[in-house]
Amino acid sequence: MNITMNGAKKFHADWALWKAAGGRSEMIWDSPWGPGYPGWHIECSAMSMEILNKHVDVHVGGIDLRFPHHENERAQSNAVIGHEAVDLWVHGEHLLFEGKKMSKSSGNVVLLSDIIARGIDPLALRLCFLENRYRSQMDLTWNSIKAADETLKRWRTKMATWSYSTEITIDSEIQSAFNNDLDTPKVILRLREIEKSSAENKREFFMYADQVLGLDLNRPVVARELTAEMQNLLEERMKARSEKRWSDSDALRIQLENLGLQIKDSAEGQSWS
Repeated sequence: MNITMNGAKKFHADWALWKAAGGRSEMIWDSPWGPGYPGWHIECSAMSMEILNKHVDVHVGGIDLRFPHHENERAQSNAVIGHEAVDLWVHGEHLLFEGKKMSKSSGNVVLLSDIIARGIDPLALRLCFLENRYRSQMDLTWNSIKAADETLKRWRTKMATWSYSTEITIDSEIQSAFNNDLDTPKVILRLREIEKSSAENKREFFMYADQVLGLDLNRPVVARELTAEMQNLLEERMKARSEKRWSDSDALRIQLENLGLQIKDSAEGQSWS
C-alpha cells in the first residue's frame, strides 16, 4: 500500500489498512502509526485467519460485497499467508419483495415469524429460494410462498404413499445440476418430472435430493382439526357467499387465513386446507 506521510493515497485504488483515531474515543488501539483502528476489510481477514486457521472452504456474501470488500480481503489475506485463503467464493444477488427491494425503510421486510403466523411452513421460503438461481435477482411474493407451501404438502403426502424405503438412490441429472454451479432450479424441475413418472423408486430419488435441499421431505403431514371458531367462520362465509355479500365474504376469508387456513373458491363452493 502506498500512503503518503500526510495520510493521502498515492493511488486511487488503494484502501485503508489502518485509520487514525481522530476524534474517535472508542475501539481504538496503539500502533506504530499512532492510535487508530483497522480498516473495514482488515476485520474479515483477521477473523477468518484466526478462527478458521487461515483457510476458508466456502466464503459467501451478497453480490454488493464482491468489490471492493471481498477483493480487498482476498488481497490482504493472501499477502499474509502466501497462498489462496479461500477455495470458493459464492455471491448471492439481491432480494426483492413484490417488486420492491426488501428493506426496513420500505416496510416490506418479511420475517419467518410472519410466515408462521399465516400457517405456512417456514421451509416453503427455502423452496422459493431454491427455485431461483442464487446468482439471479429474485422477486419474492406471498403467492409464491403459498404455492411453495402447497408443493411441500403434496410432496410429503406422496412420500408417505410411495413404497417405503430407507435407501437413497443417486439420480444423475440431479447430481449434475448440483455440481453445475449449484443449479437448484434444475433440481426442482427434475423432482417434478420424477413425481409424475412411473418410476418405482421415487422416494429414494427425493431422499437423495433432500440431502442438499434440506426441505424435510420425509416429514409426515399432520392433519389439523378445525376449531369451533374456524367451523363457525366457514359456515358464516358460506352463508355470506350464498347471499352475495362479497365484502363480508372477503373479510371472513382474511380471518380464516389469519387462523392458518387456506381458502379456495370454485363453482362447487368453498374448500379449505
